[in-house]
Amino acid sequence: MSSVVDIRSGQAAHVRPLFDRLAAKAPDYNLTTAAQRIEKIRRLMATVLKYRQEIYETGKLERGLTPPDMDGELVMLKFEAEFIERNLAKWMEPKPAEGPSLMTLGKKCYMHYEAKGMALVLPSWNAPYVIGLLPTLGALGAGNAVMLKPSELAPHSSALIAKIVKEAFPDGDVTVVEGGVEVSQALLACPFNHIFYIGNNTVGRIVMKAAADHFASVTLEMGGKNPSIVDASADVEDAALKTSWGRMCNAGQACIAPDYILAHESVIERFTGALVKEITAMYNPDGKGFDKNPEFPRIINARHFERIKALVEDAKAKGAKIVMGGEYRAEDRYIAPTVVMNVTEDMKIMQEEIFGPVIVVKPWKNRDEVIKEIRGRDKPLALYVFAKDKAAWEFFRNNTTSGSTVLNHNVVQSGTNPYISFGGVNSSGIGRMVGHATFLECSNQRAVMEEGPALMDPRDVFPPLTDKYKKQLTQLIEGKPVPPAMVKLISGVVNVVGKFKK
Repeated sequence: MSSVVDIRSGQAAHVRPLFDRLAAKAPDYNLTTAAQRIEKIRRLMATVLKYRQEIYETGKLERGLTPPDMDGELVMLKFEAEFIERNLAKWMEPKPAEGPSLMTLGKKCYMHYEAKGMALVLPSWNAPYVIGLLPTLGALGAGNAVMLKPSELAPHSSALIAKIVKEAFPDGDVTVVEGGVEVSQALLACPFNHIFYIGNNTVGRIVMKAAADHFASVTLEMGGKNPSIVDASADVEDAALKTSWGRMCNAGQACIAPDYILAHESVIERFTGALVKEITAMYNPDGKGFDKNPEFPRIINARHFERIKALVEDAKAKGAKIVMGGEYRAEDRYIAPTVVMNVTEDMKIMQEEIFGPVIVVKPWKNRDEVIKEIRGRDKPLALYVFAKDKAAWEFFRNNTTSGSTVLNHNVVQSGTNPYISFGGVNSSGIGRMVGHATFLECSNQRAVMEEGPALMDPRDVFPPLTDKYKKQLTQLIEGKPVPPAMVKLISGVVNVVGKFKK
């Protein structure tokens, strides 16, 4: 069975037979050892790195990225693979229950981890290698069969991912299906056991509804309007430096990029001036123009170019102030780094995720304004706070909700520490990825209880119930809780006695 099927010609009917063939093999993958799963992960990573030069070329063609930009994706992917390799055997081991209970004395209780079965990965286009292959690594580690459909909006990357997977898995343990919307619809009609989707919440709703038809679990990462708060106590220049990079890297096409800045009125002018200065220093250091800099990225396609342009033009038409940028060039999908102020809620730029090299700066007077602003929108995927004042930091952290939050930096929390899971909350995401979290998302955590030696006659607790048993139940309900230490002591005695009864 080929591990790649290109059905962009509209032959979506081929999806279900492909699913069925792979699903027939999935139970065997669940029985594989840690060593066998690690071998798959190593094979995939070796093949990815073999095509490093071609990966550079796809990044340049699609988003105007440089080799170091693409290496950033590959480093995250490599570190994730190595982390899984080091820990997989331990993750796969049955996990004993944390403590005994009075109702399970003498019994062996533990969690057994088994593959969910068939996993579908639907990644976005803005970082196709790490976004597509990172959940694939975790799904393989958990013993699943995987189908992956790269985004058609990054066609060069999609074709290369298909080539890599075909070489790494000629028997189809991981199967790539290329295509557009009709292919996604055909895949979502299949009874997958778990679905990863990374993208926007419009499509996320479609994925979740489709998953409900088969009671499939989902991991959704969907972005949103991420706020960044600049407190009066902030190191303003440091905040501007880091925000310049956080917003403009990948031309702002990052799900965790700051979307709008809430800067205290006492520092907003200094912050905005520093922001313009730092963006210029990063991407126009020689003064020849941002568009002349080969390291400044481009927008993925014409549709997204026009969408971002329309947001800026709508803001301008409604009275917003363009502090920096506002230039466009359709031929190569260039949008200049743009800073916008004097915005109002009726502007589309404050209603939609920008997902481009454009950032809004708004003033605030008191903390309650900030909380009201953030709570008035969907819960963000990421939230950033720049502050030296510990009380301010704790106030903003404790009175907001987001998938992740960073103090005095931005865009550094995703995929950089495998011990920290990543994801959103409600409209910005469901579930978690990275490291052990991906393994757990792809595993059925089966509760197992093994009966031990008989400690009493089972008839004592079966109908017809004795007065003695009824009295014991009453004592348990009306009496004081039994201290955990006492339960543990009783359990130890019961286990010793049970061994002599074997």
